[in-house]
Amino acid sequence: MKKRWVIKIGSALLTNNGQGLDKISIKKWVAQMAILQKRDIELVLVSSGAVAAGMTRLNWTERPTALYQLQAAAAIGQMGMIQTYESFFQEHAMHTAQILLTHDDLANRQRYLNARSTLRTLLNLKVVPVINENDTVTTDEIRFGDNDTLAGLVANLIEADLLIILTDQEGLYECDPRIDPSACLIHRAYAGESRLKAMAGDTGGKLGRGGMLTKLKAATLAARSGTTTHIASGKVDNVLIRIASEEHIGTVLLPDKVPITARKQWLASHLKMHGKLYLDDGAVKVLRYSGKSLLPIGVQRIEGDFARGDMVVCLNSKEQEIARGLVNYNAKETSKILGRSSDTIRELLGYVDESELIHRDNLVLI
Repeated sequence: MKKRWVIKIGSALLTNNGQGLDKISIKKWVAQMAILQKRDIELVLVSSGAVAAGMTRLNWTERPTALYQLQAAAAIGQMGMIQTYESFFQEHAMHTAQILLTHDDLANRQRYLNARSTLRTLLNLKVVPVINENDTVTTDEIRFGDNDTLAGLVANLIEADLLIILTDQEGLYECDPRIDPSACLIHRAYAGESRLKAMAGDTGGKLGRGGMLTKLKAATLAARSGTTTHIASGKVDNVLIRIASEEHIGTVLLPDKVPITARKQWLASHLKMHGKLYLDDGAVKVLRYSGKSLLPIGVQRIEGDFARGDMVVCLNSKEQEIARGLVNYNAKETSKILGRSSDTIRELLGYVDESELIHRDNLVLI
């Protein structure tokens, strides 16, 4: 049976910590991927490095903060990066395809399905898709924020068996090994364990946007489709082959929940929320344990100016996110019917679109 992997490689690895594209290492990773494909493993590559590669071409030593400078660096670096991948994969008679995504591509249902169909077609053709965020056009409001998050969402998109995140660290440690050399490596855990977040911290490198915390987030996203995440050092010899051989290297994060349906994976992939609904304890219990829709009577208050069909987040009394979904009424309408029985919607609004505020088919638990 074929396996399907998403492999993500970080900026620090790809550019040898800012010294330019590390073509020697890239060639080695590509050679390993060629072996994996011969073993009937379908591969999708999520590659950071466009901005970092552009920075080295422009002789910039610090990552710029201005969006237009970042986009210019990405446009310059993307050319060299893709050329490098294409040339090395061609040495193994393998074809590649470049795919640039923004969050809007995955938030829109039709574009999400189109992206999934395209990726599956490429995999059937034994082509290796090389995916990156479309840094040259995206804005802060619609960006993924880092390629770890993008990789986790791509794992959902194609329902991957394994997400491999190659980084410049050996894996996830109980504390930062750069500060405490005695820090212990976590070999195996569940993606949703609360203790892991405290261990990870949130510090990224000067070239990239992500740290170990974003890798944990990616693992949590990937777990929604039943995907296992393996975080390992890209500097380890034959790291991909050794992972395929199930050697004990790096950190393995197992999915801790039953995989959710493809539609609910799409719902969970939304990163931009348009509003907040604060629920009472009864509504929280119904959503978590009964699998029912969210009714207006269970909502205590709202925040935000959302429209019908927008994605909103549902919070409990401790302001913890428990669910998100597509709302059936806009903010003004919701404020009039919250806390009230669905039987009174017509009386309060003069019409009834839906008896539910969020239908269970358009709601996913977090």
